[in-house]
Formats: sequence, structure tokens, C-alpha cells
Amino acid sequence: MDSKGNVMGGAAVPKETQNQDRTPNSKVAGTGSISSKDMIFRADKIDLKTLDIQLEKHLSRVWSKSIENQMPKEPWEIDLSKLDIIKQIAQGTYGTVYRGKYDDQEVAVKILDWGEEGLATMAETAALRASFRQEVAVWHKLDHPNVTKFIGASMGATNLKISMDGQNSFPSRACCVVVEYVPSGTLKDHLIRYWTKKLCIKAVVKLALDLSRGLSYLHSKKIVHRDVKTENMLMDIHHNVKIADFGVARVEAQNPRDMTGATGTLGYMAPEVLQGKPYNRSCDVYSFGICLWEIYCCDMPYADLSFADVSSAVVRHNLRPSIPRCCPSSLANVMKKCWDANPEKRPEMHEVVKMLEAIDTSKGGGMINPDDIKCFCFRPFGKFRGL
Repeated sequence: MDSKGNVMGGAAVPKETQNQDRTPNSKVAGTGSISSKDMIFRADKIDLKTLDIQLEKHLSRVWSKSIENQMPKEPWEIDLSKLDIIKQIAQGTYGTVYRGKYDDQEVAVKILDWGEEGLATMAETAALRASFRQEVAVWHKLDHPNVTKFIGASMGATNLKISMDGQNSFPSRACCVVVEYVPSGTLKDHLIRYWTKKLCIKAVVKLALDLSRGLSYLHSKKIVHRDVKTENMLMDIHHNVKIADFGVARVEAQNPRDMTGATGTLGYMAPEVLQGKPYNRSCDVYSFGICLWEIYCCDMPYADLSFADVSSAVVRHNLRPSIPRCCPSSLANVMKKCWDANPEKRPEMHEVVKMLEAIDTSKGGGMINPDDIKCFCFRPFGKFRGL
């Protein structure tokens, strides 16, 4: 003992504790009754490794929160505490779509995961997230009746409220996009329902105009959808078509050579895309031409061909869906111009809108039901039949 107090194991006991009564239950012999903050522990009994791990986790949380607080909020970022995931409604290549609620509004939520299971490196994931952030900055400004309304997005998805059974969390590297919920299914679903009785010409042109106006608007904003097909178009309760699924859409490059790669769905992909050549927004025009045929015929293009046959024949043999004889020439001409093999000869989408608006639908017409009238409209088309 020295003038400042008792020395035990190299640590001095505070002077005030010397005056406390000794108790037999004291954890440190000879110190009397002391508070937890004044207790003395043997260094060789402390698990320093565990403390290091706990300290590292704590500092990491503090650092992450500090960085997050310092970063300015983007205008499109949503408050995840207001979003509730209720039901899974679709599974796709680029993510899973759920039905949910945001601020009591029904919404569709797309969760995008880029490599949580080791499918992408950290660098690849970082690049995809950076690209996603840039694209969302464009999407949140879009406002058109034939484009699904964008509500917001989040660069994280781990703090989502989940009301559905069987899922408690989402991958830490996932992002989410929230858009308006469109209740009446896809345009493809709608056409399947009319596979037998077909649509009148007025309904055909109306659906085609909805789609063409939406695409024209996107193109005016320098946005190329890159996966135009009836399956990616939604219908509201009033049968209005709304363009959806911007999973592979991107801002159009100034140089077409910067946009390459076979992106899209076989059967709807333009020849230049299939060949991996540079392309621009005219690839959407080609896909629209295929959709227009599908809307008129209420049938699937190239139903009797394999994907490999379609890809080869479209490029090498100028294969296109066979246009029925009963199709009005004004409508058939729009199809042919849109799916021209030469991208430079295809019309702009705003020109397509004008061509469709000029079609006279007052006299009726449309696809003829083969069960009612004998017609050669449904003759099978040859494997490599071109137009």
C-alpha cells in the first residue's frame, strides 16, 4: 500500500473504497463492497478477441450510419418504413415483383438482386448499383398516361416490412423500385383471352396507339426500352395500356456503338440486336411491329418455331410473322415499315402514332373468326417465309 491506496495486481483501489465495510460476498478480496464501475478484473481472464470483434462491429455500424447521414437524399428515395410487402406476383430474370402498399397506396415493388449468392463480384455489383442509380434519376421524372407511374426507389432492401408468409428478409445488396400497381394483368393476358373471338379493328388500333404513344414519349426522353413485348405491357381497369418493366431499359447512348449486346426477348428482337451490332431506339420500333401483329391476330408470333430457328431465320431469311389477308392494308403497312430489316428505314415512334391515328376504324372489321367464316387468314406460315 502507498499513500494513494492499496495496490492489487498493479491497479490502485480508489481511496474512497478503502473506507467501505468489508463483506464476505465481495468479488475482490480485501476491497470491501464496491460498485461495478470500480471493480478490478484480472487481464488474463478477459477475452480480448471477442471484445475486438464487438468493438469492430460497433464502429462499423457507427461509421455506416455516419456516412449515410452525410450523403444527401436523392429526390427519388423512398421511406422504407412506409412500404409494406404483401404478396409475390411475378418472378423475372432481373428480379422479383411483389404487391405492396406505400402510404396506403397500392404499389408494385420490384426487388433487384445482383449477386448476393456470389453470382457477381463486389466490383460488378457496385457498377450495377451505380448504373441503377443513374437510371432511376431519369425514371422518377417520367410522367405519361401510357407509362407505369414511378413512385420511388431505394438502394437497400433489408429494412422492408414484410406481411407475407415465408420470407423474413431480402439480400443486403438488393435494391428496390416502387411503381403504381396496375390491376388488370398484362397485355399478353388480355390478348390470350381473345385468342378465339379476336378483337375488332377499333380495339386493335386503340391498344396499338396506347403502346406507340408511350414508346414515343420514352424516345422523346432519350430512353430505349430494349424489351418491348406484350408481356411487359400492363392494362388498367379501363383497358389502357401502360409500359412497364424497365429492367433492361437505359438512356440512349449518343454513339450507337456504345449500345450493343443481345438484350430483349427472342421473337421481338431486331436483327441488329440479334447480331450484336450497334443499335439505337429503332430496335423498339421493330419490337412494336411484332407487338402490333400480335395485337391484331391475338396469337403468338413464330409459334411453330424454336428459338434457334427464329434467331437464324430473322437475320438470314428476313423472317417475319405472316400477315393475314383480311388485315387492312393501312395496318399491314405499319407492321412492315416497323419491322424493316434496315433500322434507318424504320419510322420514328411519333410517326407511327400519326399513321395509326390516320386509320379509319368507323367501318368496323378486324380479325375474322375462322369458326364463323371460311377464311385463309389462319393458314400456317412457312418456316422461312419472309415479307
